[in-house]
Order: sequence, then C-alpha cells, then structure tokens
Amino acid sequence: MKNIINIAVVGLGQVGIYLLNELNTKKKDIELKTGKKINVVAVSARSISKKRRFKINKKIFFKNPLEIFNKTKVDILFEAIGMSDGISKKVVETALKNKIHVITPNKALISKHGDYLGKLAEDNNVNLEFEASVAGGIPILRTIKEGLSTNKISKVYGILNGTSNYILSEMRNSKDSFSNVLKKAQKLGYAEPGNPKLDLNGFDAFAKVRILSALAFNTKISKHKCLMEGIEKIELKDIEIANQLNSRIKLLGISEIINNQLFETVHPCLVSKNSYIGNVGGVMNAVILEGKPVGESILQGEGAGPGPTSSSLLSDLLSILSGNVKKPFGIPGSKRKSIKCYNVNNYVNSLYLRFEVKDKPGVLSTITNRLAKYKISVKRLIQTPDKKNNKATIVIITHKTNELNSKNCLSVFKKDKNILKYPTLIRIYN
Repeated sequence: MKNIINIAVVGLGQVGIYLLNELNTKKKDIELKTGKKINVVAVSARSISKKRRFKINKKIFFKNPLEIFNKTKVDILFEAIGMSDGISKKVVETALKNKIHVITPNKALISKHGDYLGKLAEDNNVNLEFEASVAGGIPILRTIKEGLSTNKISKVYGILNGTSNYILSEMRNSKDSFSNVLKKAQKLGYAEPGNPKLDLNGFDAFAKVRILSALAFNTKISKHKCLMEGIEKIELKDIEIANQLNSRIKLLGISEIINNQLFETVHPCLVSKNSYIGNVGGVMNAVILEGKPVGESILQGEGAGPGPTSSSLLSDLLSILSGNVKKPFGIPGSKRKSIKCYNVNNYVNSLYLRFEVKDKPGVLSTITNRLAKYKISVKRLIQTPDKKNNKATIVIITHKTNELNSKNCLSVFKKDKNILKYPTLIRIYN
C-alpha cells in the first residue's frame, strides 16, 4: 500500500461528521501507528448548508456521492448514510467494484446484503469492514474473527441496542414514563431525533444478531422470518413490578445453534437483578459468547452515540492501513453455508403476563382456566386492585411453556370485555 491514502466520507449525520473530525484531528496519531498519511479528499451529504457539529471543507463536497468515483482518486471509503438499500448499497457496491476499501457502521446494509457485498470485496481483493455495525465501541466482530477463531461458538447473546437499554434503565431510575424518557434520550443524542422507531421496535438489534450469527457460526446471513419484539409496549408499571420480582427488564438479542438449526430472536426479557446482564445499565452494550474450549466470554462497552461508533471505524481504518486484506466474514464466502431455521414455536420460556381487568368476581378464574386449557400453569400471582376506578392489575408468572401455547392462549383474551387491554407478555430469561 502506498504511503499517502485518500479517504472519502459519505454521509454526514451524527456519526459521519464526528468521524470526519476525528480523521482530521488524529492524522499524526494514525501516521505514527501505521506509517501512512491520510488525506480526506471527498465528503458527501444531501445538504451542504445543514448546521453540523463540526465544519466541513466545501471544496471537497459532493452532493451526489457517485460523482466521487469519476472525479477523485479514493483508496478508502467510509459509508455512513445508514440505509439498507438505495444510495447506501450503490455507493458501497461501486467502491468495491473500483477496488476501493470500504468501512461502514451500517448494520441494516450488512445484515441484508452482506453476503453479496462480501463476495464483491473478495473478488476485488479489498476490505469490507463493519466492526462498528454491532455494539458500538466493543470490538466484538474482530474478537470472533480473530481472538476466538479456533473456538466452536454455540451461542451469542446480550444487550445490543444502547438506546433501548438507556430508556429501560432511565425509566427504572427516574420512575418516569416511556415517552418522557425517549425525549430525554433524543436530546442526549442516544436516539434519532426524527424517527427512533428502528431502535425501539427491535429491528436495529435484530440486524446485529444476524451479523453476529454469520460470524459466530460461519454461515450465510439468515433470511428466515424470526421472533422480533421491541420495547414500545413496556410501561413504567412493568418496570416497577419487575423490581418487586427482584428482576429487571432488558431487550436481549439471542442467537444460538439448537439441534444443528439456527435460532435468532430479539425481545424484552425479565432477567435477575443478580445476573451479570441485569446490571448492564444506561447506553452500555454487553455481548456474551459461549464456546469451546474458551467457555464464556463477556465484552461490554458503550453502544450508542457517535464516539464509540467512530472508535470502531478508526480501528477498521488502522487495520486496513496496516496492509491486512481480510475476508469480510472471517472465512472465504464459498466456505460459509446456509443453515436451517429452528422452529420458533418450540421456543420455551417462563412468562410474565400482565392483565388490566375490571374488578369483578370470576375474572381471575376465567384467566387461569384459559391458561390451563393451553397447558400454561401458574407459578406466582400478584393482584393489585384499583378500587377507585373499579379495576385491577393481575400479574401472573408462569411455569415454562412453548411459544405456540402462549401465542394461541393470548389471542383468546382479545374478545373478553372484562379484560381492558391486550395482555402484556415479557419472557423470563434464565
């Protein structure tokens, strides 16, 4: 690799503009560590006049990022637009075909098109690096690809979305509502100010699960429809009841091999206050790997915000500047196999069920009888009357049951006039 490296940054949102500033201020450090000088020769965004945290050099600005390839010589391109398709895919695809190394934090793009883009990188003998796409500043992907490369990993799980973890932690600490805490997260830059939906509905964490699965198990990226739930339905009441049960609510991403089949899911869980994962608060992420011969490995760090993300992006840059051309998923794409999907109906958990009901005789027995009909047995019951409004909250902790039973059972309660809203279900993770 030559000594002077030309860099383009495409996408100047929170992450892109922070990264651009880091590239400009850390030139000497990068040269000291790699022996290479870097020059940012092109930047691109939809608007040049938008107010940004750091200044940009308007002389190297391109409104259309595809023009960069025709007008400037680029060696490494950072893609920070964040779309799964459209211009994000086109920019990365074009760069790889032009033998330009690509670094991206775009988990939506990699989880959808990673196999195709990875093959393009291999065919053109360049790097496609995406460490920042999973768990912010935690070097989890490099740990799997390099540090644990001789291990047989059977399970990866943890807290993969710092925004959701901050909201659940702050609701517990401040005893404030979901909507108020979300606004606070947006002000702090932990949640998108416009549309934070992908952080809240589980999609962001699920895209990361798919990337982790492909790396941990040496498989193609799964395209199966799987169980995905977010935190939008969690109320302060659930946080407080969980506390009474010596538990906390966490959004977990889980990927494991069960009977040689791949099981991937994202959903809120009740976890013990005494567990490691139960004590990971704020914007922190934590990833736990189980494998042989290493046993259990835990990595923890900040997972939300431009700082941790830029840290991983720069780590990828230093790897490329050191002259390492690597397979994007650790092994050649031709060696990565497709894998069957585990039937989610067989997924087994104890359940936390919260019912808001009219306070009248017979309602509780109706609920427990219906649960019994679907082979769901009660382990613990908490009933809190609201005499003033003639209502009651009933919380039931069940013994273990499978996903099919719980899904079929809860659908029955939609038609009951004594049950005031659809029951809240949170799985209990042991």
